[in-house]
Amino acid sequence: MAETASLARPYVRAIFDIAQPQGELAAWSDQLALIKAVTEDPQVKALEGHPRVSADQLAGLVIGVCGDGIGSQAANLVRLLASNRRLSVCGEIAAQYERRRAEAENTVEAELESATELDETQKRQIAAALEKKLRRSVKLDCTTNPDLLGGAVIRTGDWVYDGSVRAQLANMAAALKA
Repeated sequence: MAETASLARPYVRAIFDIAQPQGELAAWSDQLALIKAVTEDPQVKALEGHPRVSADQLAGLVIGVCGDGIGSQAANLVRLLASNRRLSVCGEIAAQYERRRAEAENTVEAELESATELDETQKRQIAAALEKKLRRSVKLDCTTNPDLLGGAVIRTGDWVYDGSVRAQLANMAAALKA
C-alpha cells in the first residue's frame, strides 16, 4: 500500500498541476474514475502482466474502452502509465487526486451511519453543524445500520464521532467493570 501510494504521488501532482490552472478539476475526476474502472477490470488486469501484450497495445485497449470519456491529456497519462508498467496504480492515483481536489476546493466527504433513516432536514442540520466544526463544505454520504440501536456515527478522514447507543452501552459496560 505504501509503495503504491509513493508511486502514485508524482502522477497526482502532475495531473493536479495541469488541471487546477485550467479549471478542470471536476473533469479530471471523471476521467480518472473512468480510467480506474477500466484498469481494475479483471480482464484488463490479466493483460497487464501478459508477456505478449505490449505497453502500446495495453494503452490502446484502455484508451479505446474509455472512448470519448477521456481527453488527449488523460490518454497520454494512460500511455505513460502503460509504458512504465504502472496501470495498476490507477486506483491509488484516483483516490489521491480526489483527496487533493477536496483539499483545494475546501470540501470534505463525511460518512453518516445512523440507526434509522434520516429525513432531509436532519441531514441538512448535521451537514451544517459539521461545516461549522470542520470549517469546510461537507458532502454527506448517509447509510442506515440498525445494529447501532440508536444515534449515529460520523466519519470524515481521521475524525470519528460515535454517538451511537451501541458505543454508549459499551462505555457503560467498561465503566462498570473498572
